[in-house]
Amino acid sequence: MAEVDKTEKITINIGLVDLGQIDLLVNEGFYANRTDFIRTAIRRQLESRAATLDDTVARRTLTLGVQHLSRRDLEALRDAGQTIELRVLGLATVADDVTPELALATIASVEVLGAFRAPRAVKAALAPRTT
Repeated sequence: MAEVDKTEKITINIGLVDLGQIDLLVNEGFYANRTDFIRTAIRRQLESRAATLDDTVARRTLTLGVQHLSRRDLEALRDAGQTIELRVLGLATVADDVTPELALATIASVEVLGAFRAPRAVKAALAPRTT
């Protein structure tokens, strides 16, 4: 399974009447379970706001989907005297062999809407640059 296809667990609080209505729809066979209902509701909301999302992604110059930074990528940036602004809507990953020093030398800022996976020491080093 591709990394972007994996799921993240979230927790929500919902009123008892709303929960009961969801359970009723599940019992009546409209949805397989509560999770199916919630995923469907989220997808419909995202579809209804698709134009706004597309405009915002373009305006904020976000990478949509997955962006992986390897040690080789970051070493090339460092050697060229350049830095990167890591701006992702989806999944951003930094390779396990990237050191905090290399990350600090090459990653100017981090904005990830979704999931950011990197070695613990790299995440700690970049924390002040993360929004």
